Amino acid sequence: MPRIRASATPLFVPRRSSRAEREALRVDWVEARRQARLAHAPPRRGKRETVDPELRASYPPSGRPGPASARGGRLRLPTQRMTTATVSGAYPFLAEGGLGAEGIFIGRDVHAEAAFCYDPFSLYASGRIEGFTNPNAVLAGIIGMGKSALAKSLAVRAIAHDYRVYVPCDPKGEWTAVARALGGSIVALGPGLPGRVNPLDAPPRPASVRERDWVTEIRKRRLLLVAGLARTVLGRDLLPREHTALDLALDLVVDEAEARGTVPLLGEIAHALGSPDRLTQAMGERGVGGFRGTGGMGAAAEDLGHAMRRLVHGDLSGMFDAASTVAFDPTTPMQSIDLSRLGGVGDDTAMVLAMTCASAWMESALADPDGGRRWVIYDEAWRVMRHVGLLERMQSQWKLSRGLGIANLMVIHRLSDLLAAGDSGSRSRVLAEGLLADCSTRIIYRQETDQLTAAASLLGLTGIETQAVSALTKGRGLWKVAGRSFITQHLLHPTERRLFDTDARMLDKPAPLQRTS
Repeated sequence: MPRIRASATPLFVPRRSSRAEREALRVDWVEARRQARLAHAPPRRGKRETVDPELRASYPPSGRPGPASARGGRLRLPTQRMTTATVSGAYPFLAEGGLGAEGIFIGRDVHAEAAFCYDPFSLYASGRIEGFTNPNAVLAGIIGMGKSALAKSLAVRAIAHDYRVYVPCDPKGEWTAVARALGGSIVALGPGLPGRVNPLDAPPRPASVRERDWVTEIRKRRLLLVAGLARTVLGRDLLPREHTALDLALDLVVDEAEARGTVPLLGEIAHALGSPDRLTQAMGERGVGGFRGTGGMGAAAEDLGHAMRRLVHGDLSGMFDAASTVAFDPTTPMQSIDLSRLGGVGDDTAMVLAMTCASAWMESALADPDGGRRWVIYDEAWRVMRHVGLLERMQSQWKLSRGLGIANLMVIHRLSDLLAAGDSGSRSRVLAEGLLADCSTRIIYRQETDQLTAAASLLGLTGIETQAVSALTKGRGLWKVAGRSFITQHLLHPTERRLFDTDARMLDKPAPLQRTS
């Protein structure tokens, strides 16, 4: 009989046993020897007592048996399970599926390490994101962080998805090259340029709107325009008498233009406001009272006439006081109104007046709900924040975005520009904050340290999001889409980078100085 010697005592194994049986016997024998050594081993010296003897369990042990008794081991609690929507309340940036693969490719989701796509129309139509109530967006970022490149990239890539893009006002002329590269059209306005735009042009009536309702809508748009222009020049709200004078002058000019078969002009309204006898006669024909004869009408219309005269004979003469020399083409992929030639004309009021007229001319052509899905980009929107007339026009455009199939994008430098619109409680401040409230998408690029408090207050940023905004690098932004947060790195194609470059003049090397004799 063979023997296996593991220690001093041999193990006898039957001769005819198989290899597996011999191995099993050997394992059992080794384990028995180990248990015997442990039973006869002396106690360890200096072993510290870890349990109070008075609290030590009695022997034999009583109570709940097994690992759940918490005797001789660690207490194990069940795993806490929750959804990512709940966890995001503590930490907003989680690896998730993003907004889906539909829409415009933006870049890379930094935390999820996946592609990030965005399409406000698809998000609104699908209803997948709770709280996404409109397709409007606001883009804020300091100079040099890439917000202009993102806005232009959105426009270019949206056209690839069969959307059209309109830029009602381009104060710096940066969109001209983009529109030309895409086969779009540009309307350049300024002193010495042949372009003329009549902001009182009436767009074609949509097939779904009755003739009577359309006439009322056109009158409302024109009255809103002239009131906004007058308010901008006067720098104050209009008095009730002045509103009535504008109503009468507009109706008088429109009636005369229809009799001639032409379109009314701003110069004709200015001339009517300077003719109190004509307004008094129109007032009597329409049964309007409350003025004390011709003198009362003249006092109400005098300031208005001078305000409108600036558009006819002032620094904007020749641009908005004649019949339009260009036509709005709704089939073009992109259309931009270039106002860069107005940068050195007068004060900022001239630019705002031109923006009001140009945007009114373009927006009137966007009134057709059957015109398809369109992007309307308001670049350098911080210029309008101090002017109630433009804010009212933008608010109307924001409210009608869903019915008209329009996604509005407002580009500003700082979110505090919204607070600079006016004092707390003023109409300008309320309108500016209303624009932000009507944007389900907020895109925030890096903000200065002194702007973080205002940004966090306006957008409801958490502490982690505020910290992330302060450390964003170029091309990287915080996207808040109906409460969901993403850190996205915008990716540009080399062709886009060359086309969108706004730092070319800063980066070009100066020509070497030539020595002269």
